[in-house]
Amino acid sequence: MNRKELIDAMAAKTECTKVCADRSIAALIDIVTATLKKGENVALVGFGTFEVRKRAARTGRNPQTGAEIKIKASKAPAFKAGATLKAAVNSSKK
Repeated sequence: MNRKELIDAMAAKTECTKVCADRSIAALIDIVTATLKKGENVALVGFGTFEVRKRAARTGRNPQTGAEIKIKASKAPAFKAGATLKAAVNSSKK
C-alpha cells in the first residue's frame, strides 16, 4: 500500500474527504518525526512503538576495493510491533 492508497482507505474508513485524510496522515508523520528527533518514543498501545536506536561507530569494508572504512555512529528510526498487531498479522482468519 502506498500513500495514495492509504489516503483512500482512511477516507473511506472514517467517512471524511481525501483532503482531510491526507492532512491527518501528514500530521501523524510530522508528529512522529518531531518526537523521534527529540529522542523520545511514540507508543501506540496494541499497535507498536516508534523509537530511535543508536548505532555504534564501526569498521566496514568497501565492497569494490576491499579497503577498510570507518562508519560513524548514527541514530536510526525503528518500529517495534505491539502484541495486538503481531496477533492480527499471524492470525489465520481474514
